[in-house]
Amino acid sequence: MSTYQLTYILSIIAGAVAVIFIFTPHEYAHALIAYKSGDGTAKLYGRLTLNPMKHLDPIGYVMCVLTGFGWAKPVPVNPGNFNHYRRGLFGTAIAGVVTNYIIAFIAYPIYLCLSLYVLTLPSVRGSQAAYYLLWTVAEIFYLIYAYGMSVFVFNLLPFRPLDGFRIVESLTRGMNPVRRFLETYGYYILWFLIIESFVCRFIYNMFGITAIQYANVLGYVGWFAQTYVGWPIMKLWGLIIH
Repeated sequence: MSTYQLTYILSIIAGAVAVIFIFTPHEYAHALIAYKSGDGTAKLYGRLTLNPMKHLDPIGYVMCVLTGFGWAKPVPVNPGNFNHYRRGLFGTAIAGVVTNYIIAFIAYPIYLCLSLYVLTLPSVRGSQAAYYLLWTVAEIFYLIYAYGMSVFVFNLLPFRPLDGFRIVESLTRGMNPVRRFLETYGYYILWFLIIESFVCRFIYNMFGITAIQYANVLGYVGWFAQTYVGWPIMKLWGLIIH
């Protein structure tokens, strides 16, 4: 097995672990804020928990591991129970992405310390098993950051059933043509984007066709998320740790 093949397999394993730490707190935060806002629906359905099995959607989980974009089981919410409708709807909608940003903020410095000060140790580099084990751990923390940023931006897209659509709901009064379009066709647009991203990545990884990456729409979303949305995190911790 070549080094490239080994690191690719290990990165998939790391991604499978990282996604758990992205989706579970994300959905728990939705449930918690909804509960604090007066709606106990999520708690009634057993979603006010940090048990990953209650939150992970098998297809969304696999897609996130493979493409960096995916979804969990939506937390059931009844906005009619909120003490303050718009405030509760808005707070519940943004709770997940805010949680992802906080977790990414914590994960990135751990990745930096491991990559800069642990993986470079002679004792680690002298042992192939130790190196790849610690490399995988570092990759887990990096992907918690990277996927966390991608999910942060992805979930703010205003397509139903993403959090961005719920934010649009909380900020608009009644139905309008734009909101009706996003509610009706948002689900199909998302599926198209996710499948298109998966196909582009598959072709690139299998055949090394670099040009296909230019067609990866969600790839640009991930690039924007990590380069600009995650810039304060990278800049701050880079100044502190280097």
